[in-house]
Amino acid sequence: METDLHALLRSLRVWDPAVTELPPFDPDAAPAEPLPLFTRWFAEAVGAGEREPHTVSLATADAAGRPDVRIVMLHGADAGGWSFATHSGSRKGGHLAARPHAALAFYWPVLGRQVRVRGPVTAAPPEQAQADLRARSTGALAAALTGRQSEPLASLDALAQASATAWDRARRDPDAPAPTWTLYRLAPDEVEFFQGDPHRRHVRLAYRRSGEGWSRGLLWP
Repeated sequence: METDLHALLRSLRVWDPAVTELPPFDPDAAPAEPLPLFTRWFAEAVGAGEREPHTVSLATADAAGRPDVRIVMLHGADAGGWSFATHSGSRKGGHLAARPHAALAFYWPVLGRQVRVRGPVTAAPPEQAQADLRARSTGALAAALTGRQSEPLASLDALAQASATAWDRARRDPDAPAPTWTLYRLAPDEVEFFQGDPHRRHVRLAYRRSGEGWSRGLLWP
């Protein structure tokens, strides 16, 4: 196996026609608001066989303005915003407490599409966070009950023991509360849709909140 990073990078191509279809995108036919278009694109990514299309990059910044990014799962998108969850005491939870703004970036290479979302973030009421957690898997509850996210870990044995205890509780009590588990909602000020084009004439349609509605415009790729 090749292990030279530069050689590997030179060997790679974006949007291999064998696995990627670049559909046309007419921005003039796009809806007046971004959520219906996001819903349609998400469904098309699922239908095209995109693996884990609900994973999304979440960017936050700490109190000093230093950025950070990680992959999380989308828990929903509606009139209240795009939602994701984490522990309030985690690194990203701390960032959001200090600077309650964030950005999301979805990438669906099977269709050559990206969606970027940016705006202020608020925490949903605790009962909504617990309801969201109860609707997920036993493993999700066990992970939430394990807690201590982003804290220093002494050993993998310590993790295994805490996780085993949490799994046992999750199986015995599927309604067990996880007090620090928090559902966050990003209410977008901006949503951008990017459709790749084989001739590099990529289409970028940007929605920006304007009063009670949205304005739309194209961006150079």
